[in-house]
Amino acid sequence: MSSQTLDPAALADAIKAWSRELGFQQVGITGVDIGEHEAHLERWLAAGYHGEMDYMAAHGSKRSHPEQLVPGTLRVISLRMDYLPGDTRMAEQLARPEKAYVSRYALGRDYHKLIRKRLQQLAERIQQVIGPFGFRAFVDSAPVLEKAVAQQAGLGWIGKNTLVLNRKAGSWFFLGELFVDIELPVDEPTARDHCGSCHACLDICPTEAFVGERVLDARRCISYLTIELKGPIPVELRSKIGNRVFGCDDCQIVCPWNRFARPTEQADFKPRHSLDNAELATLFRWTEEEFLSRTEGSPLRRTGYHNWLRNLAVGLGNAPSSIPVLEALQARRDDPSDLVREHVEWALAQHAARQPADRITALL
Repeated sequence: MSSQTLDPAALADAIKAWSRELGFQQVGITGVDIGEHEAHLERWLAAGYHGEMDYMAAHGSKRSHPEQLVPGTLRVISLRMDYLPGDTRMAEQLARPEKAYVSRYALGRDYHKLIRKRLQQLAERIQQVIGPFGFRAFVDSAPVLEKAVAQQAGLGWIGKNTLVLNRKAGSWFFLGELFVDIELPVDEPTARDHCGSCHACLDICPTEAFVGERVLDARRCISYLTIELKGPIPVELRSKIGNRVFGCDDCQIVCPWNRFARPTEQADFKPRHSLDNAELATLFRWTEEEFLSRTEGSPLRRTGYHNWLRNLAVGLGNAPSSIPVLEALQARRDDPSDLVREHVEWALAQHAARQPADRITALL
């Protein structure tokens, strides 16, 4: 197939076929105008809902103007890749407070490298056909409004929980983008909102982080608190976090559209180190060396060792007063980190408040 015999429409079809061969479940193409999403971002930032995520306010208008971020960009190819492991026992694990709940996207290997590699392979495939062209791949790694782009490219609509929803796939998928300087035909945006009158996602949020439909106050979101926040978790929110130690999936678990989600075919996204069924106390005993070893190539690395212990201490404070739980907390009362010690003392105080002092002493 040569560039002389391939018109833009045929090239777009070929790109979608190659993308599926590379493991993407859906592909859409859009221009550089993201419509009303820019104004929505500005309102969200003005309200301070981004918390300590200063990078959300950085880069000026580049985040909402792909052609400014990568000069010469004419089209954005938006792709999704499913990540949900098969038997995740999500509700069951959340109902067992001695277990550690890790967001399903973080159970396996880090998706950034895998998807970026596939996007590079896609670009190389295009280049083989049309010759050199300008492109840049993104996977949640630069100022790109990826959800807005996905909606504009027809991959789904932005649901009340602020996630991209797809009628055939729910929301358990990663997004990636390829900015190109090729004038390809664009796909129709997903114009219709299929959430209807449902507000299950808004009602289920443990910390009441949604201030309205499609408006999330990240400062109260468990994903923000356990991953993005670097200091102490606000005391008033700790008991609401339960056993969620890295991220939160509640608003996806209850979404009716996720009954259509299919298990991932990517082996790299399958759980590692039994993180889909781990005890809080067991993870809390990991040394820093064990943490670094067992999270190599994992999204869990993002939070850092001391914040990982901080999150686990909160989970242990919300867990039943069992011997393993109390012994794990006691073992870190003298931890070198002020942050860890603070959360350990809070956790022990929670147990003391729920149990008579003599019972706590007897358990230890």
